[in-house]
Amino acid sequence: MVEAIQLKTRGELQAMRAAGRLLADAIAAGRAAVAPGVSTMDVNDAIATAIAEGGGTSNFLHYGAHGADPGFPATICASVNDEVVHGIPSATRTLVEGDLFSIDAGCILDGWHADSAVSVHVGAPDSEHAAEEVDLVAACERAMWVGISAARPNGRLGDISAAIEQSVAWSSRADGRRYGSVAGYGGHGIGTAMHMAPYVANQGRRGKGPRLAPGTALAIEPMLTLGRPATRVLADKWTVVTKDGARAAHWEHSIGIGEDGLCVLTAPDGGAAGLRPFGVTPVSLD
Repeated sequence: MVEAIQLKTRGELQAMRAAGRLLADAIAAGRAAVAPGVSTMDVNDAIATAIAEGGGTSNFLHYGAHGADPGFPATICASVNDEVVHGIPSATRTLVEGDLFSIDAGCILDGWHADSAVSVHVGAPDSEHAAEEVDLVAACERAMWVGISAARPNGRLGDISAAIEQSVAWSSRADGRRYGSVAGYGGHGIGTAMHMAPYVANQGRRGKGPRLAPGTALAIEPMLTLGRPATRVLADKWTVVTKDGARAAHWEHSIGIGEDGLCVLTAPDGGAAGLRPFGVTPVSLD
């Protein structure tokens, strides 16, 4: 049986926008804390504090808890270099100059969830691979925005997946390198829970999949590598790394689709700057 997609009223999308704004502020606080010598737990704590001070709670902390298993142990996923996603923050994991650091975080505000991720360099990019790593981060962020720009009321889910895939191919040609687009991990529906139907693949075909009815909310999140896309999970049962040791980038925003267009719920400006190059003007839910 196919799980139904949860549809929200405009007022509920506005409540999700409030959660998204809080998360945007929290991630900004985390990015401000990133520096050589800072631990990944320091960044976690900065984001946790911002979420709490804004009246929210973490939807990552204890995610997946079951019985004696406490679930995920932190407020953010802190993934460094060859770690693609779900890295666990640690007080003993110190960031160093040149690290590529992906921060994935979420929050709940008044029962509504938000989810977002960014990839940043710690200080200056690794000097030996600076150009390719800068290009990797840019290609991943571009793929996210291209995917978001393809989301339209009553469009198809496959339009988003195909747009992401085509953006990665475009960046590979433009940059003269073949990026690995990670499969098996991708976006998802979001609303009264963090992970809901539908699954949003980062590869697909236009015109396929369920219709994006007004009231749909999605998290869109491409993950790219500088090598092959194959991954494995470490012994901690959470951290996903590239099999070949290549560095990885991860970008994510949550979006809401209304009758009159879309809003990027977790972008401070609702997505205006990110969508402008693709000829899309977001609607306001503020």
